[in-house]
Amino acid sequence: MFARLALCSRLPSRISQSNVCPVSIRWFSQAKFLLPRPHGKSFAHRSELKQAKRIVVKLGSAVVTRGDECGLSLGRLASIVEQVAVFQNQGREMMIVTSGAVAFGKQRLRHEILLSQSVRQALHSGQNQLKDMSVPVLEARACAAAGQSGLMALYEAMFTQYSICTAQILVTNLDFHDEQKRRNLNSTLHELLRMNIVPIINTNDAVVPPPVPNSDLQGVNVISIKDNDSLSARLAVEMKADLLIALSDVQGLYDSPPGTDDAKLIDIFYPGDQQSITYGTKSRVGIGGMEAKVKAALWALQGGTSVVIANGTDPKVTGHVITDIVEGKKVGTFFSEVKPAGPTVEQQTEMARHAGRALASLLPEQRGEIICSLSELLTEKKDEILSANRKDMELATDRLSQPLINRLSLSTAKLNSLAIGLRQLAVSSMNSVGRVLRRTRVANNLELEQITVPIGVLLVIFESRPDCLPQVSALAIASGNALLLKGGKEASNTNKILHHLTQEALSIHGVADAIQLVSTREEVEDLCKLDKMIDLIIPRGSSELVRDIQRAAKGIPVLGHSEGVCHVYVDSEASIDKAIDVVKDSKCDYPAACNAMETLLIHRDLLRTPIFDQIIDMLRTEQVKIHAGPRFASYLTFSPSEVKSLRTEYGDLECCIEVVDSMQDAIDHIHKYGSSHTDVIVTENEETAEQFLQQVDSACVFSNASSRFADGYRFGLGAEVGISTARIHARGPVGLDGLLTTKWVLRGEGHTVADFSEQGSMKYLHENIPVPQGNFN
Repeated sequence: MFARLALCSRLPSRISQSNVCPVSIRWFSQAKFLLPRPHGKSFAHRSELKQAKRIVVKLGSAVVTRGDECGLSLGRLASIVEQVAVFQNQGREMMIVTSGAVAFGKQRLRHEILLSQSVRQALHSGQNQLKDMSVPVLEARACAAAGQSGLMALYEAMFTQYSICTAQILVTNLDFHDEQKRRNLNSTLHELLRMNIVPIINTNDAVVPPPVPNSDLQGVNVISIKDNDSLSARLAVEMKADLLIALSDVQGLYDSPPGTDDAKLIDIFYPGDQQSITYGTKSRVGIGGMEAKVKAALWALQGGTSVVIANGTDPKVTGHVITDIVEGKKVGTFFSEVKPAGPTVEQQTEMARHAGRALASLLPEQRGEIICSLSELLTEKKDEILSANRKDMELATDRLSQPLINRLSLSTAKLNSLAIGLRQLAVSSMNSVGRVLRRTRVANNLELEQITVPIGVLLVIFESRPDCLPQVSALAIASGNALLLKGGKEASNTNKILHHLTQEALSIHGVADAIQLVSTREEVEDLCKLDKMIDLIIPRGSSELVRDIQRAAKGIPVLGHSEGVCHVYVDSEASIDKAIDVVKDSKCDYPAACNAMETLLIHRDLLRTPIFDQIIDMLRTEQVKIHAGPRFASYLTFSPSEVKSLRTEYGDLECCIEVVDSMQDAIDHIHKYGSSHTDVIVTENEETAEQFLQQVDSACVFSNASSRFADGYRFGLGAEVGISTARIHARGPVGLDGLLTTKWVLRGEGHTVADFSEQGSMKYLHENIPVPQGNFN
């Protein structure tokens, strides 16, 4: 048998009852143990990979070797070892199937040959100048024999840094097909795993015979070990591994050779999909190719082991690729036996884009009809909607905070308000797509127009806000945009019926697919990676959600605000009645809203005056919990609890009160601690009010009016996709106009730039042509 065991030198001759190397005891005391799961059925979804206890990591030749194919990529290997070590120290059982012995041996033999040639030439010529030396073609088996020991020594040294022992096992085909040898190999591997040792496994390339063409992967019980792809698959099934991670030099499996036009990375591959794949050439090193990897993966999958093929060479992901896969992130190609009933999110995006173009080509009156139909359906089907919402509310009562439950709740009044807003939007949609913004006569018979067009495919991610779905859908319809909706699972029943009604309305003009509800297990972070398919992301939810999306969506613009820290400043010249009404409405009308007041700024001169006392009494009557800012606390002998942060968005019947010396002091406080959302001044001094309105740098700035007016419906926009605190594209409540972009249309009669050169016959005019109101392209 060619299975050779080489334990690291630190392993003691006797193993204690703990059955681990002594150096690993402190790691296991902190580890979160995973219980072995019954083997025989692979994981159905990526999210289940977190449960994987026994994992095989296969490192292809392209991953382990350098670009010149002589020697190992040490930095890449070190990052992979670190990830494997972390999982091993968490209590998982890790095994590595590695290439690299041939490359390492080639490096050593080349060095020896060159050194030998230089010595001989020096002896024969008696001179220091050496002739050009060529290295003969090196036989792979000899390279493997020379490289095995060095490769193992490298792994041992790297894993030692994490207090982990390693063992080398070399195998050939006979070790799996000879029953006694197979049992011996199985026993050896199980004993190593029991002792918390990471087995490093490779084919014994020094003696292995050349592979027989088309002899492998002929059934569940027959697999010929001709490369490390088939070895890792055979080993994973033999050891009943939960997961096989095959790292190569491509992102995963493509439907056609990577780099070719229209080649698409396959997220999930199912048995039976082989006919839809066109394979390219194999990698620059190694003897396998993608076809061999797919065959091996399907064989392992049939044996009960889940498989992911991913890129182990990309410097952007190598340092966390194994971690991301085990955490269930959308990395590489996941092989699954369970095919979902509905389309994938990529397919949904394609469907939405295609139908969205048809939606944009409709007449404004037709898009208005769709929105009016949706408005009527919200009223007609209100009983069904509210019934679905009650189901969500019952399930959420014990899981969500009160502010989120308030946002989740729907009522007849809310639905009626939504319906009114949608009818208002239907009217404004008549003046949206195709509107001419500017017309210029560039030259005689050469006219230029700037017109409004849809952005493309929108992704709106919202949590606990089912009323957001019809609002955003109507805006997408009015602006001719395709739309992907990703709602929180806490509102799944409500979202499902609202989406169904939306598609019913869209079907009037045959564009039902333009709006898709993503109901698969897609993680938000994975959706944010679809930069070639999605044009704009709009998050609606907590500040944490918005920040997470802004971090994840590196290639897609994000429209939104991360927090709603809104201020009301009560000036020394404020009306007592106006101050009480504005503060009460701003805080108590709907505390969970992003435009609710979170900080009340009081002019110092108002302390211990009737206006101040009445504001405090009103807040107490409304059961608002008060937190004192640092300056306010300093004025009080017995103050409320001091605020932990002046940037807090409470989202509930809580607020902070702080004292300022002047209007300018209030503005400075807002700029330092606010979120540029909505800020208010209450004063009877018109000059002071105007200065505040002009100087505060927020999306919405009000005088003597509640912060709750910061809303698309209340602004007359009909509906909004959210409130943006960004300084480009759209700011404040984002309605119809915020979902449009422009394109330039030039109409000529064979004009060329050469006509306008010094020797040309034409001159630029650049005359503005008046655009009549309501003019459409």
